[in-house]
Amino acid sequence: MLKIAQDILSKIPSSVSYADVRIVEQESEDVATKDGVVEALESSQSLGYNVRILKNGVWSFAASYDMSEKGVDETIKKALAIVKASATHKTSNVQLDELEPIVDSYKTPIKEDPFKVPMSEKIKILLAADKAQKVSDKIAVTQASYQANRERKYFVSSIGSKIDQDIVWTGAGTDTTAVDGPELQNRSYPNSFRGQNQTRGFELVRELELEKHAPKYAQEAVELLTADTCPTGEFDIILDGNQLALQIHESCGHAVELDRVLGYEASYAGTSFLTTEKLFNFQYGSDIVNLTADATIPGGLGTFGYDDEGVPAQRTYLVKEGKFQDYITSRDTVRKLHEINNQYTKRSNGTVRASSWSRLPMIRMTNINLEPGGEEGTGKGWKLDELIADTKYGIFMSTNRSWSIDDKRYNFQFGTEIAWEIKDGKRGRMLKNPTYQGITPAFWNSCDAICGRDEWTVWGTPNCGKGQPGQVMYTGHGASPARFKKVKVGVVKW
Repeated sequence: MLKIAQDILSKIPSSVSYADVRIVEQESEDVATKDGVVEALESSQSLGYNVRILKNGVWSFAASYDMSEKGVDETIKKALAIVKASATHKTSNVQLDELEPIVDSYKTPIKEDPFKVPMSEKIKILLAADKAQKVSDKIAVTQASYQANRERKYFVSSIGSKIDQDIVWTGAGTDTTAVDGPELQNRSYPNSFRGQNQTRGFELVRELELEKHAPKYAQEAVELLTADTCPTGEFDIILDGNQLALQIHESCGHAVELDRVLGYEASYAGTSFLTTEKLFNFQYGSDIVNLTADATIPGGLGTFGYDDEGVPAQRTYLVKEGKFQDYITSRDTVRKLHEINNQYTKRSNGTVRASSWSRLPMIRMTNINLEPGGEEGTGKGWKLDELIADTKYGIFMSTNRSWSIDDKRYNFQFGTEIAWEIKDGKRGRMLKNPTYQGITPAFWNSCDAICGRDEWTVWGTPNCGKGQPGQVMYTGHGASPARFKKVKVGVVKW
């Protein structure tokens, strides 16, 4: 495939400023059970390529599944026509940062190839987990799911890069719905929205032990039916790592996408409150808040060897000791940012990806993480039990149920599946329908304690949407439970 990609690249005229070619081969597998039967069993495969050309200061992009000589010629012809048309309407010239040519391979380290595990075994695991949720006659719906994806990418560029990657990610989870009259409650394991997903093999599914854990979470769904409603007011809250992962995704990850900041996404996905004058000059969070973009973490759903511009995977501080430090960037946006703020002289931090061969690469989250407590610049590394014991009165919330955030990623509201009251340092009564709201920088500045590495998990988010036409991307978020002071819980007037 690299040879084919090189042959396609050789057909692009040498008069262009820059060109690259990506061939992408994808396969996926999804299995879902519901109420003791297999509800869905799907598999798909896709193979195609794209060319990206920079000429006369503008980008063009064209893609096709036709790898015949005629098909390649037509695709390149289309890309050159787009360049010609776009150049007449440009307002500025696209420039790229410097990048050394790279010749390398990358492969997700897996112990058990999910595509080689018999389908009968996968179905057996899910049906057993589905059945294990039947702990009460109040259980109305039981579900279990499994998914696996493989991407083989082949990238060549006019600067001499030749990179092939084989990226695999797998996930699974359960979901229980309990009903009593008009009351409905839901519990998910180990997380909502398709469970846990990581760049690992089928060993992840086995480690989750769905059948073993399903009864506990199903019983919680039943208990939530008669639990007290979460109180309304201003409280200290502790967010479980799985909820904090989505908080990071929505209020940090999207906010630091430089294309959003520059207005490229304004008509669809929105902009960002983290405007360019705030770079290096803004207190995003308290001094124990350290946020990173790290595509090198083992198992992270946003982990890879190289992004879709051929830039190596990196670890970058976005917020360090509370101060806003960086965006996630592309080769062209870093040059644009330098024009706006000449203090910024960095190169792309390797966060450009596309969801398939037919989509234009754009800035996407990798693994956006809240660094665990107890490490450099992060204060004490708490245990969750210690953190609860240190809280006189508060609420511990777990597992996302709903979310809403404005188009600048500033004003948000989240709901979780379950909560517990904390009173005099002890976890007490279960609470249903918990919600909390806040303003992003005020919320992160209220963070006064973060649990340590032992309770830190990289949670997978396989359904991040962005772009026109839309692209669904997989991202990761490392988090451990953390405490936030005086947060508005429930529907509270500002």
